[in-house]
Amino acid sequence: MVFHDGKLDRLVAASGPIAAYSPRSLARLRYRGQDEKILSFGQFLDLVAGRVPSLVEVKRNGRLHPKFLENVARLAAAYKGPVALMSFDRAIVAALGQLAPAIPRGAVIGGRQMLSGLWAGRARRRESPAASRLLASAPEGVGFYAVNMQLVAVARGWMSRRAQDLPLFTWTVRTPRQRARAARWADAPIFEGYEA
Repeated sequence: MVFHDGKLDRLVAASGPIAAYSPRSLARLRYRGQDEKILSFGQFLDLVAGRVPSLVEVKRNGRLHPKFLENVARLAAAYKGPVALMSFDRAIVAALGQLAPAIPRGAVIGGRQMLSGLWAGRARRRESPAASRLLASAPEGVGFYAVNMQLVAVARGWMSRRAQDLPLFTWTVRTPRQRARAARWADAPIFEGYEA
């Protein structure tokens, strides 16, 4: 199912973890103040129909169903439009590389992976040991990085020093100031609630 949060409460008129619901039950839920329902990944790809590139974050909410990653990989591989898969979870990134080797995949870095005191150098280009460890821990064969806004300058510096010529996305861009920062350091922003 295509849903951002680990819990339903913020976006739909239901509560609790999304993993506690069956796909059939989730498909009946409507977003707050809208007539739109939660889509399956296949429905989402059909809706987009290759009109725009899709950057899909694959999340682990509890224990993964044995067929979950296989289904994601199968749908992405069969899709006719531009699509890439990414995850905070290194095991998911590595597994998707095995299951769908032709689909670009990336490592998402930041957020809960780092303690707030470890954002060293976030506004400068200097090295952050904690950020460097996270960037270096990405599975072999990643095609891009997607980093928290606070890490974008550090990530760009780390990549430049290692001659890593991979796309760098940054999240979550919500303001014009963040958009300017993203334009300076990243190849593309990942927006939320922002109108260009």
